[in-house]
Amino acid sequence: MTKILAFPDALPQAQQLAQVLDCTCSALDIHRFPDGESLLTLPETLPQTVVLFRSLNDPDSKLIELYLAIATARDLGCHHLILVAPYLCYMRQDKVFAPGQGISQRYIGDLLSSWLDGVVTVDPHLHRIHDLGQAFPHCVNRVVSAAPLLGKHLKEHFLRGHDGNGFLVGPDEESRQWVAQVAAESGLGYLIAIKERFGDRDVRVTLPPYDCAGKTAILVDDMISSGNTMVEAAKQLRARGASDVIALCTHALLAPGAEQAMTSVGISQVLSSNAVPHASNRIDLSPLLAEAVKEVLEALLE
Repeated sequence: MTKILAFPDALPQAQQLAQVLDCTCSALDIHRFPDGESLLTLPETLPQTVVLFRSLNDPDSKLIELYLAIATARDLGCHHLILVAPYLCYMRQDKVFAPGQGISQRYIGDLLSSWLDGVVTVDPHLHRIHDLGQAFPHCVNRVVSAAPLLGKHLKEHFLRGHDGNGFLVGPDEESRQWVAQVAAESGLGYLIAIKERFGDRDVRVTLPPYDCAGKTAILVDDMISSGNTMVEAAKQLRARGASDVIALCTHALLAPGAEQAMTSVGISQVLSSNAVPHASNRIDLSPLLAEAVKEVLEALLE
C-alpha cells in the first residue's frame, strides 16, 4: 500500500498523481509560528511506503519543512520514503565559478539523497553531469522529461490554428536537448541561439540567420525565471518580423516582474507544464510521474 502526502501548495498536482496511481492522497498540515519556524502534522497512521509531493522552487524554507516531514514519517514507522519533486532546486551551481564558492548541487544532492529512499523529478537543470545519480548518490532516482508532452501539446493545439506556420527557438545551447525533443514530437523546425550571461539579469542573445517574417516563434526552455533570456530573444524575433512570440517551458518559476517584462516585448503568452503551479500551466505531468514512481517502487522492493 502506498500513500501520497502532499504539502498544501502541491495538493492539486498530488491528487492528479494519486488518481493515476490509484492510491490515497492527503495533505499534511503546516503551522508557521510568528518567528518563522514551522510545525508539521502528518496523519497518525502511515503505510510502509509514502510518497511526499512538492516542487522545490523557493527552496530554502521548503527544504526545512521537507526534512521535518521525512523525520516525522520515519518516527511514525514509514519504511520507504519517495520524494516527487517535479522541480528540483540547487541543480545549476555544479562547479566553482569563482574562488570561495561552493558546489550547491553536490551538497544538496548528497543531503536529500541521504534522507530519502527514492526521488522522482522532471527536467533537472543538469549541464556538466548527465546522470542525476551523480548528484543524488544515496537513493534510487528517476528523471523524466516534459519535452515530449510539450511537443504533443503544440501539435494538438498550436498547429491546428497556425497551419504549421511556426518554428521553435532555443535561447542557448543548453536548451538544445529540450528543443530537439519538442521538435521531434511537434514536427516543427528549430534554431538555437547563442547566449552570453553577464549577471543574473544581464544577458545577450544572438540569433542565427533565419527568415522570421510573418511566422510564430515559440521560445522553448526548461525553465523561465527572471524572463530576461526570453525578453532578449523576443526583441530580436520581433525585429525580424515574427508575427507572434510564445514562450514554452517545463518550469514556470517566473520571478516578480518576469511576465510583465515578457509581455512588454511582444511575448503574447506563456505555456508551461504543471511542474511548478502557475496560471500558465497547460500540460499535466501526472502520467509521466506515475510511471517513474512505479519504477522507483519496483527498484526498492527488489
